[in-house]
Amino acid sequence: MSERWVHTLRDRGRAALVLGAGESGVAAARLLAADGLRVVVVDRAPTEQLGAAVERIVRAGAELRAGWDPNRLPEGPWSFAVAAPGIPAGSPWITGLRARRVPVLAEIELGWRRCRAARTVAVSGSNGKSTLVRLVADAVRWAGARVVAGGNGGPAACELALEHAAPDVLVLEVSSFQLEGCSEFRPDVAVLLNVQPNHLDRHGTLEAYREVKTRLWARQRADDTAVIPADQAAELRAVRAPRSRVLTFGPTPAADLRYVGGAIRMAGRAGISVRGTWFDNEVLGPAAAAAAAAVEALGIDPEAVGAAARRFRPLPHRTAPVAEIGGVLYVNDSKATSCAALMAALRMAERPVRLIAGGRPKEPSFAAARALLAARVRAAYLIGEAADLLASEWQNVVPCHRCGRLDVALHRASCEAVRGEMILLSPGCTSFDQYRNFEERGDAFEQWVRARAAQAAERAI
Repeated sequence: MSERWVHTLRDRGRAALVLGAGESGVAAARLLAADGLRVVVVDRAPTEQLGAAVERIVRAGAELRAGWDPNRLPEGPWSFAVAAPGIPAGSPWITGLRARRVPVLAEIELGWRRCRAARTVAVSGSNGKSTLVRLVADAVRWAGARVVAGGNGGPAACELALEHAAPDVLVLEVSSFQLEGCSEFRPDVAVLLNVQPNHLDRHGTLEAYREVKTRLWARQRADDTAVIPADQAAELRAVRAPRSRVLTFGPTPAADLRYVGGAIRMAGRAGISVRGTWFDNEVLGPAAAAAAAAVEALGIDPEAVGAAARRFRPLPHRTAPVAEIGGVLYVNDSKATSCAALMAALRMAERPVRLIAGGRPKEPSFAAARALLAARVRAAYLIGEAADLLASEWQNVVPCHRCGRLDVALHRASCEAVRGEMILLSPGCTSFDQYRNFEERGDAFEQWVRARAAQAAERAI
């Protein structure tokens, strides 16, 4: 759908259907209603489960149809529809709309077109997207440019379009779910941080997942830039060769921007130091190199990344230390919803680990973590729907305890941990079997730990 066509619809006051009443759907409804369209939002969940979204939709002047049959579409006619990322491409709603020749637009694509940014940096990857978006935005801001950031990790792209006048740079986190629905999205700088098994419950195979991820640069032109990991460059090019300029990053000598020994090295210039920062390690160092490539592509001195890294504070629920009790460190990595993210957390651990893992799995196997478990984990405390699967794959390399609930796992791990160890919540799974989202799961972990810390402090008096 072209930008010109969207504006024609807006001017005529036509009708738009928004699929999903989550954050993205609400933002799209608000943006379209502000443009004068008649907007109907449809969601499978009943009204009582939608919380504040109900009031926000109604206040915007849109209509909400909650508890809607997932196999039936509201009567139109609809000029076009906007799909939230949680609505898969094979949904009966989307297939039904396309059968009626109703264009379906991804929310992030609508927001991107309307934000009016001078330049757009889009960041995707299996793990680490939110951290990289924050680092790039901080670096651009440090260099003196006006920047707004959001997308998959929030705020939604349509929310940014509503709330911000035209910035110099728009930095968007883009998930595979969002890319699945994009048809014209074209960032000036496309950064693919990594591709590891993730969301296979939706995409089916790693090959299909990789194909969706490479859509990030599918519509780029020769004067745009694609930033890709050097160690995956060959296989990514084989799926979809960029037509744009390519910069590679990573720890290998072949990378255009290489992380090595606490610094980012780039041909023809002095190294950019990230020593002593959150990025001074083998897991996050390559992300800093990717950020340097992104800002260089914007024409900004990559040293801005070093300055931003020195001021960086980790995002919540991402290997975030909560408290140390009796010499045992408690770390919240609830955002780790894939095996690859769990493995990254283990590689970063500087102490022996007692691991709390489990939830609703997105992938069929967690065997890839076995070597790291054997090397770094004293015991695994398993929760949620994946407990039996994890135990079957891990019990020969690490003691596994089926605990069911997070509080039970925390209690047992705390009783068994000794001074100098770490209790790490890094589930490797989604939270939807027991919690609304990974934030609620991480909050529950932190509340339990803080209560235990308070009890320990009282006993010490």
